[in-house]
Amino acid sequence: MPLISRRNWIGGSLFSTLALNGGGSVARAAASIPRPSMHLPLWPGDAPGGSGVTAEAAEIPRSAEGPADDTAFVHVRNPFLIHMPPVVPNGAALLMIPGGGYVRVAVGRGGRAMADYFARLGFAVYTLVYRLPADGWAAGPDAPLQDAQRALRLVRSLAVSDGFDAERVGILGGSAGGHPAARLALRQDIASYSPLDAVDRLPLAPKVAALLFPVVATTGPYAHRGSVEQMFPGGTTEVAAAPYAANALVAPGTPPTFLAHAMDDRVVNWRNSALLMDKLADASIAQQAHFFEAGGHGFGLEGPAAHWSDLFLEFARRHALI
Repeated sequence: MPLISRRNWIGGSLFSTLALNGGGSVARAAASIPRPSMHLPLWPGDAPGGSGVTAEAAEIPRSAEGPADDTAFVHVRNPFLIHMPPVVPNGAALLMIPGGGYVRVAVGRGGRAMADYFARLGFAVYTLVYRLPADGWAAGPDAPLQDAQRALRLVRSLAVSDGFDAERVGILGGSAGGHPAARLALRQDIASYSPLDAVDRLPLAPKVAALLFPVVATTGPYAHRGSVEQMFPGGTTEVAAAPYAANALVAPGTPPTFLAHAMDDRVVNWRNSALLMDKLADASIAQQAHFFEAGGHGFGLEGPAAHWSDLFLEFARRHALI
C-alpha cells in the first residue's frame, strides 16, 4: 500500500476555514465542505508479526453503486493514522477507530464526515486504519489491539507539534472498531507488543472513551458472529474466545465511558452495550449509556439517534476532555 508521509495531503484542497464556536448543529452543517487530512505511519518499520501475511493491501469502494470517495481498506499491512487538524483548537485530541466487521476498515464518507465534524469543534482528530486479525498476523485477534495501543501512544507523542494537551486524548470506536477501542480503554494491563521506541514508553490512559454500537461479546447469543469468525478464522471454542470479549475484565485505569446503541440495530445487538454497561457498573467506572428506540446500525450525524454527539460532548466536558 503506497503512502505514507506526513506531507501527503488528501481529501480536498486547502481553503479558508470558518471559525466555529457554536454547538454540534453548526459543525454538522459545515461538515459538507471537505477539509484536508494527512497520513501518518503507525509503526517505525514493519508492523509486528507479519512474516505470515501474504494478502495484498487495497483501498476499495464500499459498494459498487456508491460514490468514488466512499471507500474501505482491506488486508492492511502498513497501518496508519489519518490526521485531520482542528479548525480552532480546543486543546483535545480524539482517536477514532472505525468498524467494518474485521473484514475491512470502513473509513468511508460517514467516517470522514464524523472526523470533520469533531475537527470543526476543535479536536485534533486521528482516524486509525488498523490491521485485520484474519490476515495471518502472529498476534491474531490482538493485532487490532496492538495497532490501537500504538496509535494512542503515537497521538500522545504528537501533542506539542500538533497543538493539544497530551493529557486530553479521548478514543471513539464504532461497531467492530468498538471492540479494539473498548479493549484499549478497559485492558490497559495488556502489553500487546514489545516496546520499539520512545513512543512506546508513553502511557495509554485515555481521558474518556466513547463506544458506538460496539462489538463486545465474543461468545453467547449476542456475539457478532462475523467479527468472531474473522478474529478466529480457523475456528475456536467459547473457552478460548471468552478472554477476547470487550467486557472480559475491567482493569485499573479504565476511563469514564460513553455508550450509544440503537435498540433496532440488526447487525450488532444492543445487548452488547448493555453487557459492557453492567461490567463498568460493577467496577464503579463512571459511565453514561444511551439506548435509542431507533437508529439502526452505524448511525452517524443524521437520523433519530444523531444527537448522541451532543450528549457525548456534554459527557466529554464533564470529564475534562474539553
